[in-house]
Amino acid sequence: MNRRPTPLAVVALAAVAALSLSACGSGEDNSKDNDKIAGADTEADSSTSASPSASDAAERPTIKLPSDVKDVFTPEETGRPVEDAILRDNAELVRALDAAIVAQNPRLPALEFYTEGEGAAAAEKWVQGFKDAGWTVTGTTRYFDRAVKVKSETSAAIGYCADESKAYSKVIKTGELTGTKVTKDSYVAYNVEVSKNKQGIWELVKIASTRGAAGCQP
Repeated sequence: MNRRPTPLAVVALAAVAALSLSACGSGEDNSKDNDKIAGADTEADSSTSASPSASDAAERPTIKLPSDVKDVFTPEETGRPVEDAILRDNAELVRALDAAIVAQNPRLPALEFYTEGEGAAAAEKWVQGFKDAGWTVTGTTRYFDRAVKVKSETSAAIGYCADESKAYSKVIKTGELTGTKVTKDSYVAYNVEVSKNKQGIWELVKIASTRGAAGCQP
């Protein structure tokens, strides 16, 4: 599959990180530790006292996706309040990125709401790549094995896999779907760093991806 414009196969977030959100494609490896998902093999620090109350009170933007674009998240909740708040904001980030691509708006307010610093700059470039190519997205992406490692009251890591076998890029002018063949590269591992802002939102600050990771294969 290839849900992304080729020129943006890799967008640097930092020296060892690259943006590969909501995209299928070329099979490159963006991480040396390509089968290990951040947070998946570690429990959250039970001594961390971060509170989800500020996050619950924050006024979030309403994100609406067209009926042909769906994101499914597993698990949605863990039963642990702080981790659940982090997972909710991560899911909204993913949906905001898709909404920005559909709207062809790299500065979509909802996307800016859930990103900061390097993460914001890279997300903007990512959406701009779709816009420049005249592409949008369609289909269903399944995000699974989502796990959180809480590092402090304002810092956490998230690891998860994406099944993009039913998600595609679509040429806006013609409606043509690109790269519909399912391969091992239709499955991607993500390592994400998030930071809690003053409003209680867990914002994306860094992300690395590994396409074709063995740990995410069906």
